[in-house]
Formats: sequence, structure tokens, C-alpha cells
Amino acid sequence: MATGTEPHLNSGGVRTGTRAAIDAPHLRADRWWLAPAATAAGLLAFIVYSTWRAFANADYYAAPYVSPFYSPCLAENCEPMRGGPNWELFGSWWGISPAIIILIFPLGFRLTCYYYRKAYYRGFWMSPPACAVAEPHAKYSGETRFPLILQNVHRYFFYAALLVAGILTYDTVLAFRDETYAWGHMGLGTLVFLANIALIWAYTLSCHSCRHIVGGKLKHFSKHPVRYRMWQWIGKLNARHMQLAWASLVSVALADFYVYLVASGVFDDPRFF
Repeated sequence: MATGTEPHLNSGGVRTGTRAAIDAPHLRADRWWLAPAATAAGLLAFIVYSTWRAFANADYYAAPYVSPFYSPCLAENCEPMRGGPNWELFGSWWGISPAIIILIFPLGFRLTCYYYRKAYYRGFWMSPPACAVAEPHAKYSGETRFPLILQNVHRYFFYAALLVAGILTYDTVLAFRDETYAWGHMGLGTLVFLANIALIWAYTLSCHSCRHIVGGKLKHFSKHPVRYRMWQWIGKLNARHMQLAWASLVSVALADFYVYLVASGVFDDPRFF
């Protein structure tokens, strides 16, 4: 009886003469497409939301909170943020949203991330669709050609991501002020920012490049006990890299959305003290 999940026989992909042959009995017959479809839907939702917010150029600052999409603000057309990362490196000639400048770095870090590469290779390009699923492409060149060869710059984006995480940490410290910039206060937004920066740091430090920088090329761990302990700790984070990638993606969007709601006057930030 047909279930709709039988392997689809065709003349392309792994069944071409240039690819290794895989017998049909060894291919998956379950609903393998659910995972890549859900991944593609999640990534697409974030792309749509972040594109809207990045080009909106509005409602990204509500004292003392600044959206992580707009921090640091590097253009002259930024809203003035008292004590915040407001550095006018781009003059009046920059006429579009200042978020476009800074988002290049966290976006580049995530696009070249090992987990995200797996996610969008499977979710959007079907290369491969999933484990034990027939490859639909007739040729495979890996990441040896343009533009995928640019994935090798991931380590350099990691350094930029560290800087961005440091700035977002500074923003989180500033969140312990009230709307008059007085210190020693805390609101619901402060908790949102604390959760976001914790996940941002956890995801950044769980990066494979970070793990290699800390413990790579060491021939004798016994001679480097501090780096070995750090490598072990980062290895535990690295084992949760996928979960941290998604959690931090959601948290940064929620932090931005919270600032948007407060800045646009939907509600006032509830203050605890």
C-alpha cells in the first residue's frame, strides 16, 4: 500500500553516473522532510522580521533600551542615546537605516556558522536534504568554489561577533537605568536584555572556531591545564550549539520586538524598582 513516503526514483542526483549509487532499501521512507521544512520556515520567518526591522529605521530606542539590531549605532542619523554606543562614524551622507551597517557582522557570523550552514544547506538547497535521503543534485563541489568558499572567513566573523557581544553586554548594563537615565533601576526590559545577552554569549562561545582557538593545535593538554579546562567547558557548550543557535536567534528578535513595542507606545515598560 502506498504511504506517500516511498523513495522517489528519478534519473538525477545520486542516480547519475557521477555520484555514488545508493540502493533504494537503504534510503529513508519516513517523513524526513519535516525537519528541513521546519528549519526553512524558522529561518525564513527571522529573515522577514529582521529585514523589516532593519529597514524600518524607527522605534529602536526607548530609554534606556536600544534594539540589538541597531547597536552600536554608527551613523549620524541615529537617535541620540545618552551614554549608549552612539558613534557617528558615518556622516550625513548615509541616508538609509544605520542597522544595515552593524548587522553585517552578526549576520556574517551566523551565515558562516557550522550549524547554520547545515541548516540552510538542507532547508533551502536540499544539499543534502537529510541523512540517508537521495541527493537531488547531480554534482557536488563542497565549499571549494565561489561563493561557498567564503565560508572560510568564519573565524574572522567570530572575532567581530565577540566585539558585538561585548557591546550588547554594555547595553544590558545600561538597562539598569530608568527612562531618566538614573541608575539602580530595573524593568521587564532589563530581564529581556539579560536573557538575550546570556544566550548571545553562550552561542558565540559554543562556536567551533572558539573551541579550536582555545584548545586547537595543543599536543599535550597536560602542559596547558588552563586552556584544557577552557576547552572542556567550551566543548560542553559546543554540544548544545544547535539549541543555542536557535535560542539566541529567537532571543535577539524578542529583545528587538520588546524595544519596538515600548518605543512605539504600545505599552510602558513595567518597572520593578
